[in-house]
Amino acid sequence: MEEGKCRETVSVVIPCRNEKDYIGQCLDSFVNQTYPKELFEVFICDGMSDDGTREIIKGYEDKYDNIHLLDNKGLSAPKGMNLGIKKSEKDIIIIFGAHSYADKDFVKNNVGLLQKEGVGCSGGPIETISTNEVGKAISLAMSSPFGVGNALFRYAQKEMYVDTVAFGAYERKVLEEIGLFDEELVRNQDDELNYRVVKAGYNILLSPKVKSKYYSRGSLGKLWRQYYQYGFWKVRVMQKHGKTSSIRHLVPAAFVLANTFGIILGLFFKPILILWLIQLIMYLGLDMLSSIKLIKNDFKLIKYIPFIFPMLHLSYGLGFINGFMTFYVFKSNKAVTKNTKMSR
Repeated sequence: MEEGKCRETVSVVIPCRNEKDYIGQCLDSFVNQTYPKELFEVFICDGMSDDGTREIIKGYEDKYDNIHLLDNKGLSAPKGMNLGIKKSEKDIIIIFGAHSYADKDFVKNNVGLLQKEGVGCSGGPIETISTNEVGKAISLAMSSPFGVGNALFRYAQKEMYVDTVAFGAYERKVLEEIGLFDEELVRNQDDELNYRVVKAGYNILLSPKVKSKYYSRGSLGKLWRQYYQYGFWKVRVMQKHGKTSSIRHLVPAAFVLANTFGIILGLFFKPILILWLIQLIMYLGLDMLSSIKLIKNDFKLIKYIPFIFPMLHLSYGLGFINGFMTFYVFKSNKAVTKNTKMSR
């Protein structure tokens, strides 16, 4: 079936909380989609925002018949996603983020990809953008393989099958078969759901034709918390499915442990100290080379990017180690989730 000519109905589900600076641009991107308006709807599942976000959404709801505000009294992102999915009666469900906006062909191209044999989920690489200098440095680091490993949804340039996507489009029949988002998971809900998609025998197709832009965190503190939580909750996903994580998720924890024990043991054993110094020099060299490659002519960013790379690796690694201790060593399923922003 030719892409864009099919008549599947679509629900776009957007979990949201306190996004007054971004939600208007996000909704405008769906108002201006090339996919027929009568075939898709948008559910904004708001976690009871108190910053003016709800008033903005209500303005769009009053103006457009296919935009609807839902009250997510459960507050968390996965509860918001599930709320929208349960409300929907459409053929396809697309999960999106309030901190992002979509290309005009975003819905059309996702629908087309889902017509391909064996595809149960589709998506595209996310272009990370920013509103300030720190955010620009963060967005560049997050688009680098040195920063995020083989997380292909960050930078892939060709169509391919992958193990996960960030803003996934799902056939309703697939979600009915595998279940909805795990509401326990503060982070990594999409990774866990996509693992079940693949386990059920479906393919996840990533295509550069599916375009969206995501506003990066504008401060280093928020970035640290975000990646720490990614590492922490990745372990819970592993525990739930009894599956070892991929190499890209293990490397940051190995990096943290190698440096911790390298320093401690190096005080007593000179060969270990030498090995640690070699490892450190190699890492710093890759850090600088990757940073220089990214900044091009914007030399002001050199004061941020070389520090952002180790921040990504250390925060994720420490979160992963803490998650391992929490879920495997102490066997605790009650994790601290405060200060976790619900929006994506």
